[in-house]
This record gives sequence, C-alpha cells and structure tokens, in this order.
Amino acid sequence: MQSLIDTRPFPALPPVFNLAGHVLARGRSSPEKTALVMLHPDRDALFSYREVTAQVLGAATALLALGLRPGDRVLMRLQNGLGFPVVFLGAIAAGLVPVATSAALTVAEVTRLALRVDPRLIVADPGVALPDHPAPRLAPDPVAWGKLPPADFHLGDPGREAYVVFTSGSSGQPEAVSHAHRAILARAAMHVAWEALGPDDRLLHAGALNWTYTLGAGLLDPWTVGATALIPAPDTPTAALPALLARAEATIFAAVPGVFRQMLRAGLPTLPQLRHALSAGESLPTTLRVDWQRQTGTDVHEALGMSELSTYISGAPGRPAPAGTAGLVQPGRLVACLDDAGDLVPRDTPGELAVSTADPGFMRGYLGRPAPEGPWFRTGDMVRMSATGAITHLGRRDDLMNAGGFRTSPLEIEAAFHDLPGLTACAATEVEVAPGTRIIALFYEAGCGIDAAPLRQRAELALARYKQPRHYQQVETLPRTANGKLIRRAVAALYQRPDP
Repeated sequence: MQSLIDTRPFPALPPVFNLAGHVLARGRSSPEKTALVMLHPDRDALFSYREVTAQVLGAATALLALGLRPGDRVLMRLQNGLGFPVVFLGAIAAGLVPVATSAALTVAEVTRLALRVDPRLIVADPGVALPDHPAPRLAPDPVAWGKLPPADFHLGDPGREAYVVFTSGSSGQPEAVSHAHRAILARAAMHVAWEALGPDDRLLHAGALNWTYTLGAGLLDPWTVGATALIPAPDTPTAALPALLARAEATIFAAVPGVFRQMLRAGLPTLPQLRHALSAGESLPTTLRVDWQRQTGTDVHEALGMSELSTYISGAPGRPAPAGTAGLVQPGRLVACLDDAGDLVPRDTPGELAVSTADPGFMRGYLGRPAPEGPWFRTGDMVRMSATGAITHLGRRDDLMNAGGFRTSPLEIEAAFHDLPGLTACAATEVEVAPGTRIIALFYEAGCGIDAAPLRQRAELALARYKQPRHYQQVETLPRTANGKLIRRAVAALYQRPDP
C-alpha cells in the first residue's frame, strides 16, 4: 500500500470571494453576541459581532480614503489588541493586503521584512519598533473607525493575494508567505477534524496574533463559526493564563507545548467549562498530554501544520490520534509520503511528508521566489504513515541525526526522557566535539540540579545503543521563539566541553 491519502478532487471555488466577508458572515445572524473579549488583568473589554463588523468595514473605509488601492500592502506593527483584528480584516475587506509581523521585532529586523514586502502604509501601535521605510504611518483607531460609513467587501478572484505572513525563521531566515482569499475555505476541515469548534465555544489562544497558529485558530476560526474569541492582553505572563481561563469560562484552550509545560508546573485551578485543549507548533510530549488530562480532566488534541498551509494532520474529540502519533490526515486534504527521488514510499516506511499544491489552503508562494511547481510541496517533515493513515512525526528532515550510520529522530530520543522526575524540557541534537567527530547530545532544563547518571540509566533502558546521547548538559533555558517554539538550530551552540 502506497503512502497517499485522499485522491478526491478539491471542491470548486466561488467565482468571486472576499476572505473577510466569509469570516464575518456568520456573525450577522446574531449581531449582539460577543465576538471578542480582550482579557486584561483587572478588567475585560467585550465587543459584539455588530461592533467588530462596523469597525472592520469602517477601517476599510478609512484605509481607502488614504488613497490606497486593492492589492496594496499594509504593514502591521500591532500588539495583541483590538486594533489587530480590525486592521487585518479591514484591509482584506477593502481588497488590500495586510502583512502581519511580530511586535517584538527590532528596527533592523522589521526593516529587512519591510524591504521585502514594500508596503504602501504602516499601521503601528505606540512604542512598537518601526522600519526604516518611506511608507506613511497610521495609528489604529477602531472605535472611531466604527462610526464611519461601512465600505463594501471587495470581491474578486479567490486566488488573489489576501495577506502575507512570515515563517518563524526557527530553522533559518524567515520567508514571506503570500496567501490567497481562498485559504479561509480550507480551514473548514480543521473546525471538525481538530478544533471541534462550534458557535457556543469560547476559545482562548495563548499566542501572539501575528503568528499563523494564533491568527487562524484563535481568531479567524471562532469568528467563521460564530463563536467567541478570547484574546489575552499584550505581555500577559503564562502564570496568569489559568486564572484567565477560569474567569473567561473558556471552553477550548490553544497553546504550544512549552506553555502547557509551564502551566502544569505551577498547577491549574478547576476549569469546569473547558471541553478540550489544542496544541501545535511543535510535537507534544506524551507526558504533557497525560499530565494535562490528569489535572483538568480534558484531552489535548495535537495538530501538525505549517505557515504555508495551516494544519492538515490532527486528532480531534471525534477521532482521537492513535497513541504515539500526530494524528490523521484531515478529510479533504491530499498528502503523500515521498522518498528522495519523489516517489511514494510504502506504508510504515519513513519518508518526507508532502502536500498537494492544489489544496485551496496552500500558499500562493514565497515573495521574491518563483511559484511552487509540480503536484507536491515537500514540507521537510519526516514521518511514517501507518496502514490506517495515522502519521508519526519523526522530526524535520534537516534535524535528523546520523548516529552510527542510522538516521535518528531527535523527537524519539527526547520522548525517552520526558517523564524523568525533575526534568522539565529537553532537546537532542548533534554536536561536533572534535574536527570531524560528531555525537548526540541532550540539553535539558530542570527545576533543580540533575546529574547525568539518571539520564544515562534512562537512555540505556529506553534507547538502542546508537541512539543514546553521549553528552548530557543542563541549561537554564533552551532557545525558543517569542511564541515558545524550540529553535532547534540554536541548541548545538549551547555545547560546553566537559572538564578533563
């Protein structure tokens, strides 16, 4: 059996379409329902679907009044506040192209990104670093915009550019990813096959809105189904999230594994409204899943995705992921597992995961580079597809290590240590200990000092000899992005040669 999932044709697209119109359509049937809650330490700000729709379409009016034309790009330098969704969807409603960027970027970093997208306008919150670029600046004013005459949704080819996001850059330089209006239609697969999201849900996402995981699962998906998005204020510490979950009566919580780890370490309050949690961004260790279930009585459902497509493999309450796997391919997605030559590998054989370039959710391309060609886009994720279609994630292709002539996944090594008492996080990688000599090393965080002896004992019990790390090193913290995702390429730089 070849490792190919779902060969049905993708559904036909509408002749004209607007992403923002689609996202806000469901809210028209219940205009006074709460669409957005901005969660602050001492107070919350609530906005109805009527209010956010007026603000979005008023923002479209304000942007067009500046002389912008459909297709022009708008660089967003915004915090996690009301201005972010209003500017993002307001620009798309007007046919403009918002470019979401992290508010944490420095002047030099955002200048490089601005040169790549060449915006006609920069919308910025006070205090956020601005690029060295000639585009005019504008401060967001959602409340005032909500009083302006509403613009009409700009309709056009669903394949035209809708928005631009940047990849995390955790494995190299960030890429500018151009997405089409049609991308929102492909997200319907994950509403059922991952999020189990309905109009009565209240979803709290712990990440920043500029990240595609948060933007999609934390904002666009809840609004598309008529649910309520719960957005923590900028700089909300992880320690404050449990109380916010309880106070906001969240029914779904979404975060990266690192956030789950920190919350579990501190202990969680009773969360009677919570139905389940969602995890993406990197592999979720089994121990975190088990600990979360023990403390909350709810399950965590994992998804595998990327900025170029969003999630496409996941578990869900109605179809949980088989133990030890990342989940199942979402219905309607077309994926394959390929060898180095681009041929399909048999089931239960490691290969590189590839997605169909015909998927409506697949990117238009990277800015400044030729559009992807051919039927498959190789993701760089090494996986094994079972006979039942379950996907086991083996790690990034570039992260695989060559131990004794065998290709070894760092995820497999790390999984052997995740339930070791006192250890809170770990990362395996290859390090060069002498010219031409490379070994597997395990870098780990711990609440207290842990010497190498118990780690070596665990490795001997759980791992084949060629997979066992030859070097163990405790570190204060592993390198992570602002969203909590491990920067694996930076781990090896932590290596310190043992004292002779």
